[in-house]
Amino acid sequence: MAKTRGPFEPEFSELPRQIPVFPLPSALLLPGGKLPLNIFEPRYLAMVRDCLTRPHRLIGMIQPRAHEEDNLYEIGCAGRISNYGESDDGRLLITLSGTARFRILDIEEVRDGYKMATVSWTDFKADLVPNEHPIDRAMLIENLRHYFELKGYSADWEHIDNCEDERLVTTLSMICPFDIPEKQALLECPDLQERAKLLIAILEMASHADEDENTIKH
Repeated sequence: MAKTRGPFEPEFSELPRQIPVFPLPSALLLPGGKLPLNIFEPRYLAMVRDCLTRPHRLIGMIQPRAHEEDNLYEIGCAGRISNYGESDDGRLLITLSGTARFRILDIEEVRDGYKMATVSWTDFKADLVPNEHPIDRAMLIENLRHYFELKGYSADWEHIDNCEDERLVTTLSMICPFDIPEKQALLECPDLQERAKLLIAILEMASHADEDENTIKH
């Protein structure tokens, strides 16, 4: 099998049949990405504690449809707890490292109140291998600059220019304030090239919407 993303990532054959899932709107995790989380609800504190006892420490991030916790999308992304800390006021501060996407087959609530899902990884085996195929980077950067200018965002463009393609697309998809359906569409893209194309299209549409709004105001 091809080399996985890192020395602590599981092989495809080691991915578990069941994982705890954390429904959270607009919190997108992608393979290879890093997602910091501030855990304070009792059921999710229990989830993290239970997860830490499992071999690969995987939590499935999944988006609810229209902020309805019990109406979940079928496809999410599992992340491995790669960093863990405790606060004096009882919160847990964790970082999830995106491992692979999954499809929910069944879901149930466990005794402590969080959800456990039976999942399939079959469609997403390639997530465990870094994607090295090129994207239209010039078009992405052009649209990103325009989007940031309209939004009034600042950016370290030197760092962005030096960021490799997959990390750039993954990070932008995760941090840009897109709507839930747009985030889900980015998650469900089959590969990096399609995700980059969709990201460019979303940036273009968002920029046009901002320009139209500014025109109306003036």
